[in-house]
Amino acid sequence: MAKIVECVPNFSEGRDKEKIEKIVDEVRKVKGVKLLDYSSDADHNRTVVTFVGDVEGVIEAAFNMTKKACELIDMRTHTGGHPRMGAMDVIPFIPVREVTMGDCIEIARAVGKRIGEELNVPVYLYEEAATRPERKNLADVRKGQYEGFFEKIKNPDWAPDFGPSEMNEKSGCTAVGARVPLVAFNVNLNTPNIDIADKIAKTVRFIGGGLRFVKAMGVKLEDRNITQVSMNLVNYEKTAIYRAFEMVKMEARRYGVEVVGSEIVGLVPMKALVDSLEYYLQLENFSIDQVLEHRIAE
Repeated sequence: MAKIVECVPNFSEGRDKEKIEKIVDEVRKVKGVKLLDYSSDADHNRTVVTFVGDVEGVIEAAFNMTKKACELIDMRTHTGGHPRMGAMDVIPFIPVREVTMGDCIEIARAVGKRIGEELNVPVYLYEEAATRPERKNLADVRKGQYEGFFEKIKNPDWAPDFGPSEMNEKSGCTAVGARVPLVAFNVNLNTPNIDIADKIAKTVRFIGGGLRFVKAMGVKLEDRNITQVSMNLVNYEKTAIYRAFEMVKMEARRYGVEVVGSEIVGLVPMKALVDSLEYYLQLENFSIDQVLEHRIAE
């Protein structure tokens, strides 16, 4: 069987459709790579891309996307609701088939080294590719964001793994890592009060005493005049989508707020949906093998 790697780059542009298409086109040009999905959010001012392919193709596509993002995006004028530190903000590699986590770590290092040397962008390795424990959590790496990194990078503890030891004013810096699949799941609230969304996010996320495999933050959706609890479920098998959803609903009631919708950003493993289906329908003895498309795919 062929080796397959998944890559889910996030770049700091979610409003200019022409720029977005030019950056995403870099994936379409590479042989051995398949673009699966990309979605942009104007409030976050961010685009999430998902593609898969063989090792060589994925490395080439990830680098070419980064090069184009650094060419087209100027972080000196960037604003948006999502934390960010660079034009190509984050590049995770995920093992899919006949590829180990160790392989993805080597891929992350190869891509990070090339970005640092050829694009003159500081690179930090994170999650399974991290070179030190305090860099494993992406939120810790990105703390301070683009604006704060001009001072943060001067701290010897935050010297980059690759690239220059000073901030790239136009392109910022980039995090490159290896990780297991995650689910990007957002829950919308019928309130414009960002303080409420922030309080709910702090309660739900693990570092606030909440669910073990959840990262969360509050975001204002300006165009709809509502707020959102934006979450990453970093292990959907141990913290299911329905658990995160129900906890947000429960906490929202404390503030007299209701959930008015939710969304999944990018692609989601079928098992993550089946787990929530079982919960809400109270299905007994259900198996993923009963899903028609799953059986056909096999």
